[in-house]
Amino acid sequence: MGILETNIMKIKEIKTLLEKKKANYALFYNLNSLSTNPNMFYFSQYSGLGALIIPKKQAPLLIVPEMEFQRAKKGNIKRAYSMDKKKFFESIHNIIKKRKLNSKNIAIDNNNFTLNAHKHFKKQFKRTKTKDISLDCLKLRQTKTQKEIQILKKSCDYASKILKKTINQFKSLKTEAEVAAFLEYESKKLGLDISFPPVVASGSNASIPHHEPANKKLKKGFCVMDFGVKYKGYCSDITRTIYLGKPNKKEKEIYNFLLNIQKNIIKNIKIGNECSKIYENCVKDLKKYSKYFTHGLGHGVGVEIHELPNLTLNSKDKIQENTVFTIEPGIYIPKKLGIRIEDTILMKKRPINLTKIPKDLLIV
Repeated sequence: MGILETNIMKIKEIKTLLEKKKANYALFYNLNSLSTNPNMFYFSQYSGLGALIIPKKQAPLLIVPEMEFQRAKKGNIKRAYSMDKKKFFESIHNIIKKRKLNSKNIAIDNNNFTLNAHKHFKKQFKRTKTKDISLDCLKLRQTKTQKEIQILKKSCDYASKILKKTINQFKSLKTEAEVAAFLEYESKKLGLDISFPPVVASGSNASIPHHEPANKKLKKGFCVMDFGVKYKGYCSDITRTIYLGKPNKKEKEIYNFLLNIQKNIIKNIKIGNECSKIYENCVKDLKKYSKYFTHGLGHGVGVEIHELPNLTLNSKDKIQENTVFTIEPGIYIPKKLGIRIEDTILMKKRPINLTKIPKDLLIV
């Protein structure tokens, strides 16, 4: 069985969704060996090439190339079929016909269905009507099962330990690129992938929220490090800002001002809170620095680094129990400085911080 047997209950939920949408089955696919279809992985624990079919009334099935057959059987879908050597959607169509599945109405994920793939799909499924379930899948993935929470806790624990080790080794690292490489190397040593390319931004570079690490000497001033790993397919996300050199009184005040805002936001979050209101309260608390806060306050975390809920101005999302999301306020004064403090939060009866590195300003 796969690592997330509990996600079988989510398959039951998608079957209920298919009833409401009057769709005969859901079709997910992956044609890129270098990437993963998040929904296909979520429901099957299989990340390779192939297709996942979730019928309304039958057991789900995977259709994969012969070379992936053994790997597919390790997931939580018991029925796996090898493709013949025909074209991708032609092979899928033939297996679906053999399984006697009605293809009149199919639910697909438009977010992960390319125009080119759709063209080939329509050659085989000529009389099929498709219904988009991309947003439905995102909503379904928003609340985590207990098994998912265990894995996300472990992912955050790994990310915290690796970032802490990096900070402890900081004096031996000379460039932003070297810091980023150290983070990636330590992840690979543990058999982990990174959730996203690490951000390492020192000095004036820290005023660019998604600065790409440069192969140049680390600059004095604030240094922002944004990092996460993938453990068993689940992401983590943490940002810490340290200071290289000797901060002046004003810089210490700005850092502690932002830190107190971040702590208070986390402490005051409650189930049912509107995400847009949480964002608005952050902007109010930032006062004169609000014009230097240039991105959302946070985002959901799961099999993708950005999931629901979105903690932004126009978000319609609400905080739900068993949701995992980030809180990451920042202050970015162009060409001068940048500070971001980010933690991954699990919402239970109260918010629980999963990323546990001290947040008081560390001076290197």
